[in-house]
Amino acid sequence: MNTKAWLAPYTWEFVTAQNAVLCQAKSALHKPTSDGHEPAKALWERRHLELISLDEAVEICRQCHRLAPFCFYNGNTFTAIIRDVITNLGLNEDETILLRSLAGHIVAGVASFEETEAFRKFLST
Repeated sequence: MNTKAWLAPYTWEFVTAQNAVLCQAKSALHKPTSDGHEPAKALWERRHLELISLDEAVEICRQCHRLAPFCFYNGNTFTAIIRDVITNLGLNEDETILLRSLAGHIVAGVASFEETEAFRKFLST
């Protein structure tokens, strides 16, 4: 897949609102963290408008999750964003389901080596 501004529609305000919705649904505290919020916000705002590969977009989401900008549901927040990106690719249903799952596992940090390689192999075809 070509380079594109995959994350451009998702401003930091959107990211924050996404986390607030996830927290509200589970009656969890929605609040920025003292350590991770500013670094994650800076990374996101610096990179989300760039022309990048889809693999790089997944990596940005993974890095932001690892920085833990919010008290709860960081993984869910950034996984939801990359899954939305993939849903809008116009792939067939089976490919969309597979790619969403693989990307979600990568962002959440639970992907096996084989899953990560399968994701990258799909992107190179």
